[in-house]
Amino acid sequence: MTHFIVIATSGPSGTYPQLAYRNPLSQLVKFLDYKHGDQWAIWEFRAEGTGYPDDEVYNRINHYPWPDHHPPPFALIPLIMGSMRNWLKGDGSDMEHGIGGSGKKGQHDGRVVVVHCKAGKGRSGTVACSYLISEEGWRAEEALKRFTERRMRTGFGAGVSIPSQLRWVSYVDRWTQHDKVYVERPVEILEVHVWGLRDGVKVAVQGFKEEGRKIHNFHIFAKDEREIVREGIKKNSGVMDTVTEAAKNEKTPNLTGVSAAGNAPLESSVIEQAMKDAQREPRSTDTLAANSGDIVFRPAQKLVLETNDINIDFERRNKATAGFSMVTSVAHVWFNAFFEGRGPEQQGEPDESGVFEIEWDAMDGLKGSSRKGTRAFDRLAVLWRSVPDTARSRVVPEPGVGEGVSGLRPADWKGEVASPSLGRNLGLRPSDPGSAPLSRASSPGPKEEVKLDPVEDDSDTEGTRRHVDESELRAVEQARRPVGPLPVSSTLPGETHRRQ
Repeated sequence: MTHFIVIATSGPSGTYPQLAYRNPLSQLVKFLDYKHGDQWAIWEFRAEGTGYPDDEVYNRINHYPWPDHHPPPFALIPLIMGSMRNWLKGDGSDMEHGIGGSGKKGQHDGRVVVVHCKAGKGRSGTVACSYLISEEGWRAEEALKRFTERRMRTGFGAGVSIPSQLRWVSYVDRWTQHDKVYVERPVEILEVHVWGLRDGVKVAVQGFKEEGRKIHNFHIFAKDEREIVREGIKKNSGVMDTVTEAAKNEKTPNLTGVSAAGNAPLESSVIEQAMKDAQREPRSTDTLAANSGDIVFRPAQKLVLETNDINIDFERRNKATAGFSMVTSVAHVWFNAFFEGRGPEQQGEPDESGVFEIEWDAMDGLKGSSRKGTRAFDRLAVLWRSVPDTARSRVVPEPGVGEGVSGLRPADWKGEVASPSLGRNLGLRPSDPGSAPLSRASSPGPKEEVKLDPVEDDSDTEGTRRHVDESELRAVEQARRPVGPLPVSSTLPGETHRRQ
């Protein structure tokens, strides 16, 4: 029986003011030293910075940072999985090669992996579940369930709850079942079809930059890039329209978000309708009337992202008072074109083009929540195709046992500038007259960056179990206890958690 220990924790800190409400780093290190000696190492995922320098954890740390409330660039998954496996199953000599180093064959039962992001839920849970699936043979649903049981208090919801992160876990499951083949390649966005689009909505195409540390606005659609297929978008007169709409009864949320390459096939009617829409004669790109309408956005110039990871971002603004606008909707969705093109099922040769479809209720909300504000549209379909450029495509294998694995460049531990999509919220915002060509309501420009608030909101850790607290530390000198929110596999009942 294979033994492994993965501990998920919220991000510790050794400096004020975060030290007042975050896990004290000194207590975490003391706890790990007593329980595990020098056989523990940290994997962290904070693009906003760890909050402590590496030497405070003996430099036993791997950095794979990406922004909060988002899934990782999928190309990081093979590296993270390989480095964690090599550490947990190394024979001790890999310490000479750095954390997650050579991982020579041979199980090291005393090793421990500590994963953390900010709250120790979304990003940490995505990685922890991915490890259980890809390296220990767990079924995806059982991995997600176990993480929730060990990380969350009863009644506080799932440990991994963000739709796009859950989509990534399903990608990992498919990647694992099909020989762990992944091919990174550039992808062109041809069209974005939006059914039931409301007025004042900014639509942006985003992707990762700087190895995943930043989310970049590659394109924000302008008025002259839209074709109105069915008229009926109401021009909002102000905040009262938002109040009226919010009071309406909406249909039961559909959280499926399936696409052409998902486990359930995309309805043929969606593709047929998209083709009909594309062939129809253009109407006015400026006149909008009555309730909502169907729009096709086409970039005026070729829009190519360098990786398979694509984010479609929406923000809706209504006119408020002089010099201000009211942000009434914020939502986004990530998908990966390699998986949506059935790459794993086709031996690493995905479809050359495809359609990703999702409904409003299945979109990611504000700061990892389901809260998106008032409805900005009904349904979305993104038409994409791969760019045939072998020089820009690359196979991303999982590092083998005995192969060295290096982490990425860390974010500044003292804190960095956030990506444009982070730090947003609903409410009153200053208007930007320069954004008028983007939508009827003013919106921030594509180069806007948001400085992280030095005093972080700790509400994201609500409901998580605390595994390092004062009572535990007082007892640590007297007795050894079972460690970690994730399981030692030998304690689980039989093989029910493993894929048959």
